[in-house]
Amino acid sequence: MKTLDLRRELKPLYAPSARRVELIRVPKFKFVMIDGQIEPGAMPGVSPEFQAAIGALYGMAFTLKFMSKLRPKNPIDYPVMALEALWWTKAGEFDLARPGAWKWTAMMLLPAHITPAMFEQARRQLRQKRPGPAAEKVRLESFREGLCVQTMHIGPYAAEPETIARMKDFAREHGYVPCGRHHEIYLGNPLRARPERLKTILRHPVAKAAAGRRGAES
Repeated sequence: MKTLDLRRELKPLYAPSARRVELIRVPKFKFVMIDGQIEPGAMPGVSPEFQAAIGALYGMAFTLKFMSKLRPKNPIDYPVMALEALWWTKAGEFDLARPGAWKWTAMMLLPAHITPAMFEQARRQLRQKRPGPAAEKVRLESFREGLCVQTMHIGPYAAEPETIARMKDFAREHGYVPCGRHHEIYLGNPLRARPERLKTILRHPVAKAAAGRRGAES
């Protein structure tokens, strides 16, 4: 049986340093995704819709992993990747100080050999095991993030603004401006890890400053 070491292959993208901000280019990957919005006054940790989406994503990810591993022809094993989320607001920029208006896309990376037919089979199983809106909204989609700034944030989610400010300063110093949606990759389990030990990859697309200004003016 072939084994894909995705965490090792994608180490530059999924194991960044916490000591520095880096400029990276993220190619196109396949993801299982669900879209939603945090309920007024809620935070992600207590949002019923977001928690249901997480359950559906893990259900799909593990179902696809075992389908791949147990298929009779060309079986492939691989690790289930971390939960990720894109965050934004109707106004555009994601602001941790203003909960309740956050829109999100929760997602998990899949290896390239996962086909639409495999995905549909896994979704049928999910609908039987976890019937509900999340099972209906889950989808397979390719996503290319392109040029980004990225770093590892270690600590509670509430302390992210300081790290985000470092990322913006780095981008500006190198002639870039943020564009697109704030991206978080959750390497720690908030139910098990102490807040000061949580590890979260923070990533944000950037564009050349002049191009960014033209986009804002158009």
